[in-house]
Amino acid sequence: MTKTISAITLALVLVAAIAAAQEPARPAAAAPPAGSPATYKSEKELLEVLAKATARGGMTTSNIAANDQYSINIVHRDKPAGAIAHPGNTELHYITEGAGTIVTGGTIVRGATAGAGTIENGVTRRVTKGDVVIVPANTPHWYKEVEGAITYLEVRWLAPVK
Repeated sequence: MTKTISAITLALVLVAAIAAAQEPARPAAAAPPAGSPATYKSEKELLEVLAKATARGGMTTSNIAANDQYSINIVHRDKPAGAIAHPGNTELHYITEGAGTIVTGGTIVRGATAGAGTIENGVTRRVTKGDVVIVPANTPHWYKEVEGAITYLEVRWLAPVK
């Protein structure tokens, strides 16, 4: 558990450092000015926020922090969902509990149901507690399989303009 707290704290510090160098993605609360204290959330606080969240289609997302440079959420899935890609936002997923199969890259193929989809020609990987996945902006990603349940810290920040 101490390792999980340390890893989450490290992820938050890394994201804050990366986000500080990025341009704002959309109008939102301004990021703290340089020299401000770091954002800190204990594992207990993260789990309390997650417990209060409402599940949507097998997925619960709880916001931890958000401003015009990044958004930090804790996400819990108890079943797979359709493939998605986020324009202009790179994501980091740090798996805190559980396991599943994620597919990244390739092309999203929409199914008969609105919003549902799969990925063709992507890379498939099994992920477990402690693993990190970085999904570049506009990259399709899909939790194809969930082994019971999976929980991860999701950090989303604006991809650099090229």
